[in-house]
Amino acid sequence: MKTMLNIKMDKKIKEEAQKTAKVLGLPLSVIVNRYLKEFIYERRVEFSEALLPNAKTQKLLERVEKDIKDNKNIAGPFATPMEMDTYLDSL
Repeated sequence: MKTMLNIKMDKKIKEEAQKTAKVLGLPLSVIVNRYLKEFIYERRVEFSEALLPNAKTQKLLERVEKDIKDNKNIAGPFATPMEMDTYLDSL
């Protein structure tokens, strides 16, 4: 037996969720049902925040992004693993 579930949500979230579900070839109700089944089975809700790098890692990432943009400190592509090993051994 099927039933209706009415919930309030941000309009933009609903629209984006519907678009994403459509890309996957699924109606949004299938996605919601799947998550509710997981909630019932696991008896928990998990909320997570995007992980942020610490200051040292953030500086390193910024330096790497700048190097990529400036096309500096970039090696490869290598045709074979041996070619890569030879390059790395030369450093």
